[in-house]
Amino acid sequence: MSIFKKLFGGGGGGAPAPEPEVYNGFTIHPEPIREGDQWRISARIEKDGRTHKLIRADMIGNHGQAVEASAGKARQMIDEQGERLFG
Repeated sequence: MSIFKKLFGGGGGGAPAPEPEVYNGFTIHPEPIREGDQWRISARIEKDGRTHKLIRADMIGNHGQAVEASAGKARQMIDEQGERLFG
């Protein structure tokens, strides 16, 4: 793997890209970040051409569980902040 892929998260460790989810008018793209043998909770939240990148400190050992947790945290942020996510 090249240094650029390591630095910028390219490659993803061969895990398939999860399907996006529409939730309350927002589109959630779960994008857990591989760090060694763990996955960091991360998601991209979009609406009307605006994007918010969610990255948490939480680490999970299983990719599937990390995808579920990433989507869950994104739904929680949408419920708590709604349109304020975009500033």
